[in-house]
Amino acid sequence: MDLKQQILEKSFDLFMRYGIKSITMDDIAKELGISKKTLYQYVENKTDLIEQIFHRHIDEEKQAIDAIRQHSSDAIDEMLGIAKHVINELRTVSANVLYDLQKYYPPTWAMMEGLQKKHIFTVIKENLERGIRQGLYRANLNADIIAKLYVGKAMLLIDDDFFPLQNYNISDLYREYIYYHIHGIASAKGQQLLEKHLVLRTLQ
Repeated sequence: MDLKQQILEKSFDLFMRYGIKSITMDDIAKELGISKKTLYQYVENKTDLIEQIFHRHIDEEKQAIDAIRQHSSDAIDEMLGIAKHVINELRTVSANVLYDLQKYYPPTWAMMEGLQKKHIFTVIKENLERGIRQGLYRANLNADIIAKLYVGKAMLLIDDDFFPLQNYNISDLYREYIYYHIHGIASAKGQQLLEKHLVLRTLQ
């Protein structure tokens, strides 16, 4: 692993554990055992570092989700697999990270939100179309509308006015959201398959 990758990985780890605002460039340099001068050879400033980190993270998430989709047995298995992955990821995130991004780095937050919305919409729409073909989701669903509703409601999970982070665990919110989503779109056949899947894989 080259130094640039080490910088991005270590910084991401520190931000996820302690929040973005509380970690300084001095902290990152010290953790890596390098000077700030060396650190600034790879990033312009903290804002540039954060943008590079989250661009990389979004790309990694896309790859992880693509792998889950390719190895899933059906549309419901795919949704549960993605949900399990997301919940595991959310457990590593400090409650301060999303707040810090929105408050102190709004351009980076807007970039992330835009990329995530576009990617999530595509994934969910294709999952809906797959589920309809397999007879697991209701045949009369409008995949475009449901996918947009899914994205819109997903954004509410990280809206501090609706779900203050001090009062709600975000992985619990996401788990309830996924169950709500699948039960709302599944056909009778899909409901039965969901119960079978949940015997083998609970979203804990």
